[in-house]
Amino acid sequence: MTFSAYSKASVQESVAPTSPSPRPSPHRMGRGWPIGRVRGLCPRCSLWEHSTCRQARDSRKAGEHGSIVSLPPPPALLLNAQGKPMNIHHLELFYYVAKHGGISEAVRSMPYGIQQPAISGQIIQLEEFLGVTLFHRRPFALTPPGRELYDFIKPFFDNLTPMAERLRGGISQHLRIAASEIVLRDHLPPVLTALRKTFPKLKVTLREGYHPEVLTWLQQQDIDASIGLIGNGKPPTGVNAIPMFKMPLVLLVPKSSKLKNAQELWQRDRIDESLITVPSNEAISRSFQDGLAKLKVDWYGGIEVSTVDLVQTYVENGYGIGVTVAVPKMKYHAQVRTIPLEGFEPVTFGVLWQGRRNPLIEALLKTLEGAVRRLLEGEDASWSLVK
Repeated sequence: MTFSAYSKASVQESVAPTSPSPRPSPHRMGRGWPIGRVRGLCPRCSLWEHSTCRQARDSRKAGEHGSIVSLPPPPALLLNAQGKPMNIHHLELFYYVAKHGGISEAVRSMPYGIQQPAISGQIIQLEEFLGVTLFHRRPFALTPPGRELYDFIKPFFDNLTPMAERLRGGISQHLRIAASEIVLRDHLPPVLTALRKTFPKLKVTLREGYHPEVLTWLQQQDIDASIGLIGNGKPPTGVNAIPMFKMPLVLLVPKSSKLKNAQELWQRDRIDESLITVPSNEAISRSFQDGLAKLKVDWYGGIEVSTVDLVQTYVENGYGIGVTVAVPKMKYHAQVRTIPLEGFEPVTFGVLWQGRRNPLIEALLKTLEGAVRRLLEGEDASWSLVK
């Protein structure tokens, strides 16, 4: 049962049938009939019938119209105490607020421009109309009535865009991708160029993001795929992963540093240089700390930056020693050099997506696999393809 059925049934104006046969008066939805008295859909007329409709119940006309398709009653939340249906636009705003976990978060994710006070005011109207509180503001949490309403409307709003694409006569050609700055800048453009040969109307939305943040975006359906480091663990339920190749960890030191290998660091009683890393919850930092734990070495981040490119920048400016991954054919900054980290677990590079492999995702995966093979051609065994 879809939400659209009830929204159609809640129309208060008289509705004339579209059947090519004569229009008998019982086949009209009377003004002011409450939604609760609508019984179902006449298969021939494709109209929502009042419970007293005689045409579809008349045994002499059964061959023409068949019997009414029965429908489950709508949730009580769809009506107020007077039996009036709620404002559909208010439902849409509530859907985005519930999906993104707050009003300010919804403002940033809405497909059209709207200010936070406007959303707040209309959500308050919706709550007053229903006579319930739909969510707690700080910290954000849906109430039981809010969860019931969100679970009911979510399938309808989730499927609006795919339905529009099908009605336009083809599969969706909009691809929303999250990836690291390096992937977006240096590696993704030729992949998208190749995809456009198969999907000439391809529309792409690109977003910089890193694991594990991208997992939340996938689960909230804010993106279609993530390309980059995916960690070495199992992805959450509902998220699919294809590992492509392993990337070894390396230290970044200033070119003027006298450090020859990592073993010199591990032999010290204390490492005085600041460690420059990406956030501790990302795959690089987790793999590095796991390796240090095996060596029984304590060395925690002194400077945390958002991207591996910034790690280079701060190492180059003498702020300490950085940890990152060795990227094939990567051109490092002129004033830094790399030191291999032997014995540390490599980090997996791959693709994450949610749901089934539609033709667009399938084409993306195939194109990326070819791009990865070309990228690793002529490189040493430090990078290994995942079979």
